[in-house]
Amino acid sequence: MEWLNRLNDSLDYIEKHLDEKIEYEKLSKIACCSVYHYQRMFSYMAEMSLSEYIRSRRLTKAAFDLQTGDKVIDVALRYGYESPTAFNRAFQKFHNVSPSKAQKEGTCLKAHPPISFKITVKGVEKMEYSIIKKEEMRIVGAKMQLKKGNMNQINDSAMEENFKNVPAFWQSVGQDGRLNKIISMMDSKSNGVLGVSACMANVQNWMYYIAVETDKEIIEGLEEYIIPPTTWAIFKGRGVMPTAIQDIEKRIITEWFPTSGYEYADAPDIEVYLNQDPTNSEFEVWIPVREAK
Repeated sequence: MEWLNRLNDSLDYIEKHLDEKIEYEKLSKIACCSVYHYQRMFSYMAEMSLSEYIRSRRLTKAAFDLQTGDKVIDVALRYGYESPTAFNRAFQKFHNVSPSKAQKEGTCLKAHPPISFKITVKGVEKMEYSIIKKEEMRIVGAKMQLKKGNMNQINDSAMEENFKNVPAFWQSVGQDGRLNKIISMMDSKSNGVLGVSACMANVQNWMYYIAVETDKEIIEGLEEYIIPPTTWAIFKGRGVMPTAIQDIEKRIITEWFPTSGYEYADAPDIEVYLNQDPTNSEFEVWIPVREAK
């Protein structure tokens, strides 16, 4: 519950600072997790991106301000728009009317109310999981730098670009022969091919690895990465990719975390692919966790 309370504290911060610059770093610190994990949790729980939510709340407040007599240019600057033209475009898209028309009595406008996160009981299927503590893991594979974006402003474009680039990276690694090299590195420690998102709070560059856990010597063209000792919540799944793994990740955040007594730890996320059939994939999702404070 404390984990959920901190998420709601971050929403309160957003609401109190809609007329100021809102920073990713500040929100993630309030929620006690990395920026990467905060963005993922928010989008799964709110079913919209963080930037979309903040934009909707600002344009809702802007309409109220205009109806109380504030000037368009003042409202535009108040909510972070660099010009009346940019504000007019965003306002018109959201409300279907111009800011000047919104100032007139009787104009129909839209409102997006503030959200809060709560626990709801649903009659859904059980979730099977295990908690393990694992010493450091040495993985070897191919890596790609992820877009980190500007942590000092709300903009989800970097995250959206990553969602597109990671599948393209898998395709590239499969086509150029690196995936075969990675698979050849498997030994007794390996239980599948890993997709590792190394997007911790205090690292300069976010990285994504396609790799295996192994003790073998590195093959030319591949790289090594050490995952520190971590406690993992492990969830097994099966189904058509990528829908099956996206569904289970959403359920972890919206159903399991709020009542688990755990919260995100600052370590990589891991997806373990146990077979190569995308129509009936077997996989595991490894979430780094710590006991909730």
